[in-house]
Amino acid sequence: MSTTEPAGPTAGLESNVAGLLCYLFGWVSGLIFLLLDKRPFVRFHAAQSIGLTVGAGALSIALWIVTIIFGIITTAMGVPFGFLLGLLFPLIMLGIFAMFIFCMFKAYNNEKYKVPFVGNIVEKMVNN
Repeated sequence: MSTTEPAGPTAGLESNVAGLLCYLFGWVSGLIFLLLDKRPFVRFHAAQSIGLTVGAGALSIALWIVTIIFGIITTAMGVPFGFLLGLLFPLIMLGIFAMFIFCMFKAYNNEKYKVPFVGNIVEKMVNN
C-alpha cells in the first residue's frame, strides 16, 4: 500500500513552468492554477496573476472615466485637448503587458517576485 499523495492535474509540470503559465491568460489561467495546484510557489503566482488582471482592469476603467471627464471639461473651455490624455492609455497598457512578461520571467527563474501593492495582499491571502 502506497502512502504517497495522488498526483494532481498539474503534477507533470515543474513549478517554474506552472508559475509562468499562471500569467499566460490573465485571470483565467491564474484561477485554474489556483484551484488545481497545491504548491505554494504556483499558488502565489496564480493569485498574483488574478490580482494583476483585476488591477489592470480597474486602472483602465479609471483612466477611461478621467479621460472622458477631462475631454468634456477641456471641450467646454474651447480647448479640445482631452484626446491627449487618451494617448496615455496605450502606454499604460504597454506597461501592464511588460509587467506580465516580467512576472513570467521571474516565475520561470523560480523567483517569488512580489508586484508592489498586489504582491503583499496576495501573499497574505495564499498563506492563510
